[in-house]
Amino acid sequence: MNKNISRFVCSALLSLPLLVSAQERKLVDYVDPFIGTGGHGHTFPGATVPFGMVQLSPDNGQAGWDWCSGYHYSENHIAGFSHTHLSGTGIGDWLDISVMPLLYPLKDETADIRATFNHRNEKASPGYYEVELDNKIKAALTATERVGYHRYQFPNQSIPVLRLDLGFHLNWDSPTETYVKVLDDSTLVGYRYSTGWAKVQRVYFALRTSQPFKEAILAGHGVQSAQIKAAKTEEKGKGISAQLVFDEQQKNIEIKVALSMTDENKALQALGEIGDWNFARVKNEAADKWEHELQKVQVSSSDEKLKRVFYTALYHTCIAPSLFSDADGAYKNASGNVLKMTNNNQRYTVYSLWDTFRALNPLFTITQPEKYTALLNSMLAFYDENGLLPVWDLSTWETNTMTGYHAIPVIADAILKDWPGIDKEKAYKAMLASAFQTGRGVPEYIKYGYMPQDKMGHSASVTLEYGYDDWCIAQVAKKLGKEEDYRKFSKRAQAYQHIFDKNTGFMRAKNSNGKFVVPFDPYLSEHDEVKAQYVEGNAWQHSFFVPHDVRGLANLYGSHSKLSQKLDSLFSVKSELTGGNTSPDVSGMIGQYAHGNEPSHHIAYMYSFLGEPWKTQERVRQIVDSMYHDQPDGYAGNEDCGQMSAWAVWSIAGIYPANPASSEYVIGSPAADEVIFRPGGGKELCFKAINNSKRNIYVQEVRFNGKKYDKTYFTHADIINGGEIEFIMGEKPNKKWGKKKDSWPQSAIDSE
Repeated sequence: MNKNISRFVCSALLSLPLLVSAQERKLVDYVDPFIGTGGHGHTFPGATVPFGMVQLSPDNGQAGWDWCSGYHYSENHIAGFSHTHLSGTGIGDWLDISVMPLLYPLKDETADIRATFNHRNEKASPGYYEVELDNKIKAALTATERVGYHRYQFPNQSIPVLRLDLGFHLNWDSPTETYVKVLDDSTLVGYRYSTGWAKVQRVYFALRTSQPFKEAILAGHGVQSAQIKAAKTEEKGKGISAQLVFDEQQKNIEIKVALSMTDENKALQALGEIGDWNFARVKNEAADKWEHELQKVQVSSSDEKLKRVFYTALYHTCIAPSLFSDADGAYKNASGNVLKMTNNNQRYTVYSLWDTFRALNPLFTITQPEKYTALLNSMLAFYDENGLLPVWDLSTWETNTMTGYHAIPVIADAILKDWPGIDKEKAYKAMLASAFQTGRGVPEYIKYGYMPQDKMGHSASVTLEYGYDDWCIAQVAKKLGKEEDYRKFSKRAQAYQHIFDKNTGFMRAKNSNGKFVVPFDPYLSEHDEVKAQYVEGNAWQHSFFVPHDVRGLANLYGSHSKLSQKLDSLFSVKSELTGGNTSPDVSGMIGQYAHGNEPSHHIAYMYSFLGEPWKTQERVRQIVDSMYHDQPDGYAGNEDCGQMSAWAVWSIAGIYPANPASSEYVIGSPAADEVIFRPGGGKELCFKAINNSKRNIYVQEVRFNGKKYDKTYFTHADIINGGEIEFIMGEKPNKKWGKKKDSWPQSAIDSE
């Protein structure tokens, strides 16, 4: 066998028992959708397929921050099963088209219909959810891209009822207009318009039952099935409900609920995604879709817990963005315009960009070769519709949530990696629109070179984030040959230098008069958009957000070693926060490092920019081991639409995009013995950790395709075509490895 070929099979003889074992146990078996439903993870356990429009999941009927997904593991009530859910966010919305099985028809529409349950009688796996309620009704859920498929079993001495509640809402969401129409004795159509985090939301549905119902009770008005054509069979209002009453002998009822964001007719067409009544087949097909996603990354480890953590994390990276268009690419946006994607693209929504630009989107450039073009072009479609790239796109509405304009690093990363199917000139024009917009304090930022606190809150965070986004624009300008723009945005990218306080060693809010805001407390965290100097955090967490110029930041401290010492302090100081309204997002603490929120996610990798990669290895392994586990509270904070999970996927493998638009992945400390990425086209990228263990956390040596490799990072071009990376691990740090400057990841200051 050719030696080069033998490297690419990644020690096949040694791995053979593991591969056989993997064939016996599917990867979906390692996924636990309940991970993240406890603590502050804010995930949901219900049925969905990768990036699907439908997320069919139980709702507890409880409001509150920890019920942003509609469900929290601490609860034992279910109020219904709705068809749209957000995964891991910090704001509650959606929960559209709720269905609840009942033992008897309701006489009082205002009655509490919540049913209790025990977690012992609850199961979930990718694409499937089931529960037996304490009243003995059994519910099972599965889904396709646009259809939620329900199966209900009713106990004896019941009159089976399925209640459709278009008024159901929690937290930020509330209905503004709802409509239902009975077409025949097994089909309903309608819509739910609502407002909330996204001010305009429209969801259309078509519901079909496996058995005819004998009566439909619309908002309290009963219609016998025999009278449907003659009687009033539609209702409109703010919170319309419909009780579908079945024959007492019919104890097994299935329903299909199809969604469209365009109109009811498109919802009826979407019912065709499931052409028969074979629940087991649809469930298996959903599992197969998930298995296809999970097979893109093969993990070998004797640690079963680590594999559950890893594959659940990989699962969570494939839920958002969510499908928004019909099969033909059509959709109705927040402005009410019916539009259509071109070139066989689909439209997606749920862009939590303040979170996902850091690790999830770079991961997509490896794991989503088929879908990422559509995800990117959906952002450009948003630009076409609104004149700006999205900040936080929900149901095509700009929520303007969080700071920065972080569609820019996502698109920049794609352009710099030569991602196909993107109009680069149009994308660049869209970037400039965001960078010169008249809102979000951008004119003040340009005028002063930083964001003045007395002009807009979050001065320190906004300055740092705009500066990074500007660096991304500069790199694209350089690639496209726009030298003047390259120089302009490279200068803007140094905004961080204007707010650094050398006396305290922190980035601080500054007023328009050039003076720092006083008093100053680096432990202060105020969850307030007007007076807070940092968004969802404090000076400790935000002062290190200069991923494009770590060594330029070190120069402000006086030396690389002094910045390294400051990073050491971050991990060792007290974990308490001060302030009367501290942000609940600041969680997962190691000192003042807060893994439960995204601004900290790159920090452990900064040591490698300073010639001390062994410190990166030490901290990364500590974070992996302490901040992720396989229980409902297995995330340190909001899962945030895949970002918290993407950090784990990268770091368990052994690398991380510390500067997410640099096309570089910094080496950390691999936790798994072997991880194989399959980026498409039959290629495989194999990471092997030799002598790996809980104690052997330090990299002694790296080999790339059999040759000694001295850099502390890999480029996208290095790895996208596949190959074998070997990390030789040991119990003690090798402080010589990665010490030389020519082995360090790039920093903007180096090109000055």
